[in-house]
Amino acid sequence: MKKLFKCSVCNFIWEGEDAPAVCPKCGQPHEKFVELTPEQAALVYKSEKTNDIHMKIVTLVDKMIEVSKQGIILDLDPACVAGFKAAIEEGYIIKQRSKAEIENHIGKGKW
Repeated sequence: MKKLFKCSVCNFIWEGEDAPAVCPKCGQPHEKFVELTPEQAALVYKSEKTNDIHMKIVTLVDKMIEVSKQGIILDLDPACVAGFKAAIEEGYIIKQRSKAEIENHIGKGKW
């Protein structure tokens, strides 16, 4: 496992043997990076896959909401439109659940 360094200004995480000369996100100098402990790094690596899954869920739900909006515009019949509206409402719930979990991971340093 490589070392992880976290920018103390913007929380960008760098993977390598040493912190970068400047932060790729905010441009702060090398000195603003803090090396994560092996325990902290293990959490980041362990949660990386679930964070990616949550981001994929958000992307898929956005597509589902867009498709459902197209179905509403077609206005085939009331039951169809009701189904599309329900899909949109349920989609927002799923999306917010994943976003909340990502925020939770970030708050615990698992990003």
